[in-house]
Order: sequence, then C-alpha cells, then structure tokens
Amino acid sequence: MADFLPLGEWVDAGVKRLIENDPGALQQLGAGVERLTEGLENLLLAAPAWLIAGVFVAVGFWRVGWKFALFCVACWVLIAGTGFWPQTMVTMALILAATLLRLAIGLPLGLWVARSDRAAAIVRPTLDFMQTMPAFVYLIPAAMLFGLGRVPGVLATVIFAMPPVVRLTSLGIRQVNREQVEAAISFGCTPAQVLFKVEIPAALPSIMAGINQTIMMALSMVIIASMVGAGGLGNDVLASIQRLDIGLGFESGLAVVLLAIMLDRITETFGASGPRRSLRQRLGLPARGADQP
Repeated sequence: MADFLPLGEWVDAGVKRLIENDPGALQQLGAGVERLTEGLENLLLAAPAWLIAGVFVAVGFWRVGWKFALFCVACWVLIAGTGFWPQTMVTMALILAATLLRLAIGLPLGLWVARSDRAAAIVRPTLDFMQTMPAFVYLIPAAMLFGLGRVPGVLATVIFAMPPVVRLTSLGIRQVNREQVEAAISFGCTPAQVLFKVEIPAALPSIMAGINQTIMMALSMVIIASMVGAGGLGNDVLASIQRLDIGLGFESGLAVVLLAIMLDRITETFGASGPRRSLRQRLGLPARGADQP
C-alpha cells in the first residue's frame, strides 16, 4: 500500500531546498560555532592539568564540602591515569559550547513563555517534540546542513538538550510571588529592575535546576554526536563498540560517568535555596558552640 502522506519526502525536499537556496547564513552560523568550540577546546587543552583539576576541587569544596573535593581529586587522577585527559577536555569543550548557546537561546525563550500564554501554547508542544524525538534523528539534518565535525554535534546537542532550561525557567518565573512583584512595581521599579532584582533571584533555584538537567542531557548527546565526527570521549566509546573492546569501552565510559557526576553535583548546588554552608560545615566540623552544654 502506497503512503498517502509522504511526510518524510516533504521534509527531505525542504532540507535540500534550504541547502540549495542558502545565501550563506548557514555557513556563517557554522563558522561561528566552530570558532567558539575550537577556542574552548584549545583553551582547555593548553591549560595545565593541575589547574583544571584544581578549579573543580576548589569549587567542589566551596559548594559541597571536603569529601566531595577529595572525590574530585580521585576522579581526575583516574581520568588522567587512564590516558583520557585530552578526550575529556574535548568533550568538556563541546559541552561548554553547547551550554553557552542553549543558555543564550533558552533563557530568553523561557522568559517569553513565562510572560505570554500564547507563546507557551506554541513553544510547549515544540519542546515536547524536541525532547521526545530520538537523539540520532537530529544528527541527519545537522550533518546535511553543516557537514561532519564539531558543528553538527554541537548544534544537535543544543536542540536536544534545550527543553529543560526553557521549561524550568518559565516555571520558575511563573511561580514567583506576585505580591513581591507588585511591591517592587509600587516602589517605582522599572520592568528590567523587577526582572533582574526580583523575579530572576526568586526563580534561580528552578533556573539552575534547568541548567543542571540540560548539562546532563548534553553529556549523553555529545557521545552520540561522535557518529558525525564531534570528537572527544564519544570517539572512544564508538570505537569500543565497533571493535568489541570491553576494556576501552569501560575506561572511556568511566571517564564520562566521573565527569557527569562532578558537573552534576557542582551545578545542582547553585540552585539550592537553603542557607549557605559555613566553612566549618564544609570541613565536617560541628557548628561553633555546638559542643557546649
């Protein structure tokens, strides 16, 4: 039975027509993404290993505590000891580039959705489509439009991992106490001041939760993006599958897991709404005066 709705053919024809009639915008977009990703990659690869590890350890101690700081030390020792430091830096550059692009698009979009019910009615089904479409599907048009390499991998990651930051930004802004907003307006605050001094600080836990989730989704996507030449740890995971090399697959997969745990634990603390932990608490010491009767 012939297909009475050749949707796939229409999409294929539309992408080909876009490529044929492109005035150069796609090339400029690809060049910009390439420069951003390559710059981050060169920066991370040029930085001393002790500096990168030290930043993670210091931030881990500041935000979580000394036990997690020691865990970060162990993670970087394992990654460097197994020889996956360069690949891990490439993967981190891909994640950072995709995260910067997602935030540049997703945060304003989330604010727009929070402000407009009509925009929400349009954007939310689109986000459902983006989040439920199999990740491999994004690689096909990205590779057709931008060729092989970092660019299609980064852009496919941006599309796949953007929904959480848009959804949770919108949710956080909508849940801000209206009385606080009205009070700020009554005291003469401009709309920009209300946004940056009242709404965003109040919605920050939800916004940071969205950023945390989008980073975790990006980690899973950059591994898949190795199929179009994105590089990084995904290349080793893909090579281990092709060669049925269990050892290589375990080592490269372990590097991905350790990087994901460190990024997850650190970023989730920035969305915590509770009181900041004191230095004594981060060191695991009892609070001052707690041992007195």
